[in-house]
Amino acid sequence: MPDMPELPAPASDEPPFPGVLPLPRTPPPDGPPSAEVQERDSPTVRAAASPSPGSPAVVWVTRPRPGRIVGVDAARGAALLGMAATHVLPDFDSHGHLTWAFRIAAGRSAAAFAVLAGVALALVAARTPRPHLATLMRALCIGLVGLVLGETRTPLAVILVYYAVFFLLVLPLLRAPRWVLAAVAAVTLAGEPWLSQLVRPHLPAPITANPSFSTLVTTPGRLTLTLLLTGYYPALAWVGYLAVGMLVGRLDLRSARTAGWLLAGGAATAVAAKILSWFLLGPLGGRSAILATNAVLPGIGPMPPAQTARLLAAGLYGSTPTQSWWWLAVSSPHATTPLDLVHTTGTAIALLGLALLVARLGADGRLGRILLWPLAAVGSMTLTWYTLHAALLATDALPADPNRSYVLQVVVALVLASAWRATRRRRPPAAPPAPPPPTPGTSRSRPGGACRR
Repeated sequence: MPDMPELPAPASDEPPFPGVLPLPRTPPPDGPPSAEVQERDSPTVRAAASPSPGSPAVVWVTRPRPGRIVGVDAARGAALLGMAATHVLPDFDSHGHLTWAFRIAAGRSAAAFAVLAGVALALVAARTPRPHLATLMRALCIGLVGLVLGETRTPLAVILVYYAVFFLLVLPLLRAPRWVLAAVAAVTLAGEPWLSQLVRPHLPAPITANPSFSTLVTTPGRLTLTLLLTGYYPALAWVGYLAVGMLVGRLDLRSARTAGWLLAGGAATAVAAKILSWFLLGPLGGRSAILATNAVLPGIGPMPPAQTARLLAAGLYGSTPTQSWWWLAVSSPHATTPLDLVHTTGTAIALLGLALLVARLGADGRLGRILLWPLAAVGSMTLTWYTLHAALLATDALPADPNRSYVLQVVVALVLASAWRATRRRRPPAAPPAPPPPTPGTSRSRPGGACRR
């Protein structure tokens, strides 16, 4: 699943945030500095007024620590492997029960990618002078890859074109205040399902095939409605995932306290959403009311009660039937109901918090980095592996047994991604630029060869 890559921290002479000029680390040669510069490992920039007239002002200039955040990459890698499990492994076992892989990963993995994409967008917005242009180009690239995959016979519901729409929709939010992001998240996650339930009966049926160049040319209007409202991953709802991720990305993700709060808060939110769904569907009679209606799934058709019960357990296709408002109490995978969106948002945040905590194990996080290295390597190149995964499933190159196929894909991804990341880390650093020639009449050393300090 694609998302914006986490960019490396800026070089020591670059401004930490757009619009904040770098201040000198040493006094200039012509006199003392007008400000004393100090650094802290905090994502904020603060300025303290001079304590007394004539004394130098203290300006707190903070810079992100160099390197990638291992926990973020590891969470992305875990989400990718979880999504691959839902694509390859069976949903039900031989006894008609949901498999554990499906119970754990279905719906949650794709949501985690969207939330983590928002985290990456927040990091890009803080470190890139022109994040809007970078995000726009990324969206166009992802959309192009998705349209190409749509021309293949891959059995997946490819999300790449939807992702391109997600990024386009959040372009105005890259530098938005936190309260705006919170409002967008609340309106989309809680309000879009109600709007969808109202308007979808009056809209054309969604395009069930993957978006492709042919559908883009022949039915652009219907494709637009599919991407925004009626498809597998309706963008008007899923943009809330990205808004939540952008809020999380503005936190201090290198803090153990932040990681702990993300894990605890996300888990509590996910459990609360499931409990509320159970209460509405069980004691309040929502499930009985749903099974009593003649449900019609968009793009699928009428469903008998037995099939409806199966879908309530295994999940839906991006939107619920509109014959009963009780459907909005469902929290099944890909139901795109308020409780499904809130539950999967919570699990995504909890996954990130857990990965950030594991990354801190050992002295200076050394043990955590070793444990998460392969997973983080996969998570640092999710677009590549998602594309290869979708393309391979369109061929006959993989083993027919789903367990062997999944294990093979996981092992290959972990090994090759780790090797690629290790190779990149071992590149020799670029040679420093040659010092400028001395100006006439000056000397770089004192008599006797003593170095100037």
